[in-house]
Amino acid sequence: MSTIQVPNPTDPELAQRLVLDLLDPDLRGHALAELRKKREMFPDLAPLLWHSFGTIIVLLQEIIVVYPVLSPPTLSLLASSRVCNALALLQCVASHPETRSHFLKAHIPLYLCSFLENTSKTRPFEYLRLTSLGVIGALVKAEGTEVINFLLQYEFVPLCLHAVAVGSELSKTVATFIIEKIVLDDAGLGYICATADRFFAVGTALAGMVTSMDDKPSPRLLKHIIHCYLRITDNPRGLEALQTCLPTTLIDGTFNNLTKDDPTMQQWLQELLVKVRSGKMGGLPPPVHGHMPRV
Repeated sequence: MSTIQVPNPTDPELAQRLVLDLLDPDLRGHALAELRKKREMFPDLAPLLWHSFGTIIVLLQEIIVVYPVLSPPTLSLLASSRVCNALALLQCVASHPETRSHFLKAHIPLYLCSFLENTSKTRPFEYLRLTSLGVIGALVKAEGTEVINFLLQYEFVPLCLHAVAVGSELSKTVATFIIEKIVLDDAGLGYICATADRFFAVGTALAGMVTSMDDKPSPRLLKHIIHCYLRITDNPRGLEALQTCLPTTLIDGTFNNLTKDDPTMQQWLQELLVKVRSGKMGGLPPPVHGHMPRV
């Protein structure tokens, strides 16, 4: 009796064939979707994408081709889905220790700036915004100074603040996670507290999200915000500023119901309030617990 052999979804030959299909315009759309769907099944997908001839150029072409429809905003949901498939593969490259440094040295994150600068709140653009933030979020998870210095040099903090202003709750959460990871680095903290304008921009964004939680509470987002505030108190100028501009709702117990089930968040909030009230700075930054929100 004959049997039909079903391809093993984790077979490296399947990954190689799909990556090869990216070079064929007729097969590319399907290959992008399949690779995104199966990317976690292939542990060596990132090196394969990076070292395969022409593959990264193809992914960048998929990004560049939608630039003309960003302004005026006429991006379709179908086109957004396709470019987000390409972005998800770049996120894979950004997160892998073997390819992350190459990814930065090639300045590939700069191709995402136009997506993060967009102001449209429609579904296709929000999908694009969130997936782009996912790429940057994958970079900062590495906790290396190389990544932080790159993001500071090329002004990704304002881009994240813009995403906080116009994005969905999930986009706000990922953008705040990125800011949190930046501020936990000494260079990032120094950057944000170096000028009144930078501190005001970050402080306004954080305070705005705290205020919005009166209507739509989000424990996960609140945890990132509290951690950002706590880290800022490690800078003398930041601590002095927070003594006058920390949102009242963080002080008066408004969010007790959101923090009661998370001991780490409770501890961070208590430390924040003690430091703001006493005017005394702490030592080393507290570690980040948990993971970047999945996108």
